[in-house]
Amino acid sequence: MRVLMVSDVYFPRVNGVSTSIQTFRRELPACGVTVDLIAPAYPNELEEPGLTRIASRYLPFDPEDRLMHRRAIRRMVPDLRAPNYDLVHIQTPFVAHYAGLDLGRCLDVPVVTTYHTFFEEYLHHYAKILPASLTRAIARRFSRGQCNETHGVIAPSIAMRDALRNYGVTVPIEVIPTGIPLAQFSSGNGAQFRAQHGIAADREVALFVGRVAHEKNIDLLLHATARIARQRPNFTLAIAGEGPALSHLQSLAHKLNLQDHVRFIGYLDRAGALLDCYSAADIFAFGSTTETQGLVLLEAMAMGLPVVAIPAMGARDILAPGEGCLCATNDPDDFAAKVVQLLSDPALQQQKAEEAKRHAQSWSAPATAERLAGFYRSVLKAQAEGALRAPAAA
Repeated sequence: MRVLMVSDVYFPRVNGVSTSIQTFRRELPACGVTVDLIAPAYPNELEEPGLTRIASRYLPFDPEDRLMHRRAIRRMVPDLRAPNYDLVHIQTPFVAHYAGLDLGRCLDVPVVTTYHTFFEEYLHHYAKILPASLTRAIARRFSRGQCNETHGVIAPSIAMRDALRNYGVTVPIEVIPTGIPLAQFSSGNGAQFRAQHGIAADREVALFVGRVAHEKNIDLLLHATARIARQRPNFTLAIAGEGPALSHLQSLAHKLNLQDHVRFIGYLDRAGALLDCYSAADIFAFGSTTETQGLVLLEAMAMGLPVVAIPAMGARDILAPGEGCLCATNDPDDFAAKVVQLLSDPALQQQKAEEAKRHAQSWSAPATAERLAGFYRSVLKAQAEGALRAPAAA
């Protein structure tokens, strides 16, 4: 089977979508699926076999991302006939969505999409002049329309599948999380990382890894840190990542007088420094309530970090068993109490660390890749049997 993926983002742009695409592209060949990818061109981009970069323009209001030229993708159609693709897989809802639909029609193959981002809880952070009720309604309508234009949807979690059904999405939806390459998240040099970043060996460190964006609810972690530091003055919150909320969070940390308790680490290379960073931490702290999955939770668990997080949306699938984690509410007092509970009880901390490693084993990348390959095959089988309904018109 040969699949053509189309995405508005990919490395060197770092986020969960890029990670998901890379993970599946690495694992699917073992399942009999070859995957080619169309993605934007970036400055300082990295090349990969089967990756086609499309000319793209800079977005002044969102400097991390690029906007592909849709016409450039259309001009590729004659060259894309030769590989005999079986299916088009759309990864993002912007230019890639409409280009993917075009390609599916031109190549006469089914089109599926992955719904990576919970836009209902995302959009109002970036359109604050509009009432949240209006932005949620817009996001729901937009998502329903786009999903129903395809032949099937991959949802990273049960909660996201249920939300899409509530929106009125009627095409088949399969819950397939992105797995993690367990061998990659196994060890790191925590002592070296602490030395490089001036973090004393006896400091208690809680780590956040992810895009430093408003929807990640990092404000909660800072307010919780202010409470934790009063009880445990040797406590540090390390924030690893970059994004549009950085200046806001730096200001909030200063306002809360957390200069000695918060470290903004910035972006870390996933193959090296990030592993060292995980190893340098004592626990993993994650306040987001809008994750469609929450890959960093699994990465942290695979590295043996006990987790304090909120079991909301996609993260609920990971956290619900209670293995390797303490579940908190979206309240700084409760979140702080859970962190203090772990830090003040070494036996509990060790128990949760061991649970975390075991729990992560059930989310391996090969297993989830096989599930995605199975979904592709089910769509193609329905097509062959004439049971594949035509998508709704745009």
